[in-house]
Amino acid sequence: MKTIIAACSQNLSGSRASVQAALRTLLAVPWPSQRDIRVALQLLAVLQWVLSFLLLGTVSLVVLIYLLFTSFWLIPALYLAWIIFDWDTPERGGRRLPCLRRWTVWKHFRDYFPVKLVKTHDLSPRHNYIIGSHPHGILCVGAFCNFITGSTGFEEMFPGIHSFLTTLAGNFRLPLFREYLMSGGLFPVTRRAIGHLLSHNGTGNAVAIVIGGAAESLSCRPGVTTLVLRNRKGFVRVALRHGAFLVPSFSFGENDLFRQVVFEEGSWMRSIQRRFQKMVGIAPCVFYGRGLTSSRSWGFLPYARPVTTVVGEPVVVPKVQNPSQELVDMYHEMYIQALLKLFNDNKTKYGLSETDELHII
Repeated sequence: MKTIIAACSQNLSGSRASVQAALRTLLAVPWPSQRDIRVALQLLAVLQWVLSFLLLGTVSLVVLIYLLFTSFWLIPALYLAWIIFDWDTPERGGRRLPCLRRWTVWKHFRDYFPVKLVKTHDLSPRHNYIIGSHPHGILCVGAFCNFITGSTGFEEMFPGIHSFLTTLAGNFRLPLFREYLMSGGLFPVTRRAIGHLLSHNGTGNAVAIVIGGAAESLSCRPGVTTLVLRNRKGFVRVALRHGAFLVPSFSFGENDLFRQVVFEEGSWMRSIQRRFQKMVGIAPCVFYGRGLTSSRSWGFLPYARPVTTVVGEPVVVPKVQNPSQELVDMYHEMYIQALLKLFNDNKTKYGLSETDELHII
């Protein structure tokens, strides 16, 4: 018996020693600094945003289709009925939740790059505006951060102005993803939706449109400043019909956030991209960024590069119910000249050289 007690005592002593050694080792490990925590929060903020925009719609659709063939079939059936009932809501003002605009996560998102908003001229709350956002880039980081989140202070910088952002109408046909977009204040880039925002909410509304769209994203790469704009005139016609002033904006650094494999015009891969884009509306870009654990690894997170969105001087537009093509062409050219002036006046301030030019096709 004494032998057994002695053995147990020895084991207990050994266990206590092991626990104490483990505690000493744990305490010796350096705790993460405030900077480490801040960097981690920024990475998580960007990660959730990228995953939401790249996967939420597709994954939700696949899950709902799968559930149709299980004992939970009633869930997707009811949701499908709800979508049919709620089909036109995105074009009739959506369901924006103002509290989402003030989420702390967007401040971490902003600081990751960082994203900055620069004001060059006042916007009077007595008018409505259509803001042209350039360039598209891969995921429109500048447009989203400045015109959807409150992290860069748009409404404080432009008192009395409420900003909205439009995106591909097809995104609002994807289950759950449509709810996510509407709650954040995004709307379909359709004449009906834009017209509702400009005519049913009084004045002081600024609707941001990424005019180059998916076609422009195919040419996105660092050091390239080519915009698809020459034949994009629908936004000018809508502005004339509602008397909304046209405001150019340019996000310097947007094209530096990802690396893209750009296929030459005329190649079979470029042809496939063009056809897919015309059929679906989304350009199948072959791009990569940094990994989650290291900036030197490959992944799908954007690189941490500064993005500065400069909002230019508004082009005064009259209200014309049925504008002629000549009038549309005239104000379209005025908008292009205002955009070129904005780019040339600010390019050397935000990372470009004096010789860099803005190419508009």
